[in-house]
Amino acid sequence: MPLDRLAFQGLRNLQALELSPGPRINLFIGDNGTGKTSLLEGIHVLGMGRSFRTRQLRHAIAHEEDGVTLHGRLSGEPPLPIGVRRRRDSDELEMRLSGERVSRVSQLVETLPLQLINPDAFRLLEGSPAGRREFLDWGVFHVKHDFLDAWKRFRRALKHRNALLRHGRMSDASMGAWERELAHWGVRLDDLRRAWMDAFLPVFQETLEGLIALPGLELRYTRGWDRKRQLADVLEQSRETDQQMGFTQQGPQRADLGIRLGRRPAIEILSRGQQKLVVSALKLAQGRLLERLTGRSCVYLIDDLPAELDGDHRRVFCEWLTHMRCQAFITSVDPNALTGSWDVDTPVSMFHVKHTEAGQGQLLPMDRQTS
Repeated sequence: MPLDRLAFQGLRNLQALELSPGPRINLFIGDNGTGKTSLLEGIHVLGMGRSFRTRQLRHAIAHEEDGVTLHGRLSGEPPLPIGVRRRRDSDELEMRLSGERVSRVSQLVETLPLQLINPDAFRLLEGSPAGRREFLDWGVFHVKHDFLDAWKRFRRALKHRNALLRHGRMSDASMGAWERELAHWGVRLDDLRRAWMDAFLPVFQETLEGLIALPGLELRYTRGWDRKRQLADVLEQSRETDQQMGFTQQGPQRADLGIRLGRRPAIEILSRGQQKLVVSALKLAQGRLLERLTGRSCVYLIDDLPAELDGDHRRVFCEWLTHMRCQAFITSVDPNALTGSWDVDTPVSMFHVKHTEAGQGQLLPMDRQTS
């Protein structure tokens, strides 16, 4: 379901706004510093419960405001309101769905599936395995209903084993009990990830080939422990070294998604533009697989789409968004950078974000276009 209403108050330098976005492509044009990325940030908080720009959401509160309040509404019968509020004097994130208070961020994530394509997305190639695991687990969470329970049980067992390792003296009985729990849920987690990867790989390859020709590029999932040994055996046999390190060194918490071109990491070979297309293929394939397996659509947040892409690749990227029939919120500094990139029947809603005399970002609708 696309968003058909947004209302933000107290978000960074953005003036209080109410917006009725279009169901498909929404372009936000304006100079640097006007608040275009802040608008994407607000939608991201609605769907993820956190910002992609700061670890502490209070840092996203405008200086003169007591808090930030974000509202959205998903179209449907009936419409589904979603809201998030964070007060400056509180560490609590207040979340509501259909007017009812909710306590788990996972409820927001499930309600509003989002994919973000921004400069941070390059971390899928150049960053630590943690970011790639998050990408992987986002996909598994949305299509495997028992993933969240398995993930929580695994994390609980891992926490207890690590506590015993750091304690110094540990009874074999206590350690054995938590290792059995850790091995059971760790294997279940790995099974779910592998099943998702089997479904994801062909969709990714098809998407990548539609964006750019990179023969030899492959994704390789590694589970985080010796593939020839059982996790229970690994845990038992590594107790001494794990105790010296103070944490569990092998298991699903060390899983990774290798992205290679031939025998080398792709990041070492690809240009910046090629990297953006690979990352975009990963993100677009997430949404395509979600729709294929669940019938639900993903909302895309794309910050400065034209950056690093030439005109031809911009058009190819936009063609994918058009064919996917998804809702997208896209920013650009150049109002002409995406001209002619959309099919003639693709509804495109355009908004101008500009500075006011008070230094705030103001959102103004532009003429609706169809190309």
